Amino acid sequence: MNVQLAQLIVNGIAVGSIIALAAVGLTLTYGILRLSNFAHGDFLTLGAYFTWLLNNLGINIWVSMLLGGVGTVAVMVLSEKLLWSRMRSIRATSTTLIIMSIGLALFIRNAIIFIWGGSNQNYNLPITPALDIAGLKVPQNQLLVLFLAMLAILALHYLLQNTKIGKAMRAVADDLDLARVSGINVDSVIIWTWIIAGTLTSLGGSMYGLITAVRPNMGWFLILPMFASVILGGIGNPYGAIAAAFIIGIVQEVSTIIPGLGSQYKQGVALFIMILVLLIRPKGLFKGTI
Repeated sequence: MNVQLAQLIVNGIAVGSIIALAAVGLTLTYGILRLSNFAHGDFLTLGAYFTWLLNNLGINIWVSMLLGGVGTVAVMVLSEKLLWSRMRSIRATSTTLIIMSIGLALFIRNAIIFIWGGSNQNYNLPITPALDIAGLKVPQNQLLVLFLAMLAILALHYLLQNTKIGKAMRAVADDLDLARVSGINVDSVIIWTWIIAGTLTSLGGSMYGLITAVRPNMGWFLILPMFASVILGGIGNPYGAIAAAFIIGIVQEVSTIIPGLGSQYKQGVALFIMILVLLIRPKGLFKGTI
């Protein structure tokens, strides 16, 4: 295999693992709450900034990631209490919810710029040399990102398949009204959905900061690949979103070697692949909950 191509595939796997974590949170909120949350990318950014802030206060990067996740979850739960629960109570239309989520995204992004400025930030970490693996230069941070993403995905699988709350979440995603009359505490499931989505999304943002830089628009540039992963993988299907995220991450990176296509076209190529697949399989690669 061409060394350049192999290098791009490795980069794509690292990016795909980050998109996967964020896309899982996005597909869970849609599958359970029927909410297309365009603020999801900015929650990812918020998690990265919380991690950066704590890390630059002298706190260990892994502890900073953990606490950054707690902060992100707190803001997500606050938005649930102040916005989304009220919108559900008045049975707001999906169009209203989308417009509100876009407004929330702009609010979070501009709040980040107001508080921390618009310039790029970096974690306070020692510089580590890239590893030479079979002729490929693989930054150690990319390996850490992939390892952490795999751990998070395995933990999510265990939670969804083997815990009481995971089974309740799957029941609510299949049929909310039936789950409610069956005695499932839907309000508790909703809070747990935000906790899981916030934790995974914040982790994705923190890991993205490891391989790039922390900047106010980082989540905005990932929101389209996130939605593409959710749709391509089957709406509401977390496993489908994970598989589609790796496909999109690799396609984005590999497309840069095509003559005439630079890095600025990566998202366009990924969305084109999504459209191409949907023309053949309109419901996505895997069965969704919708």
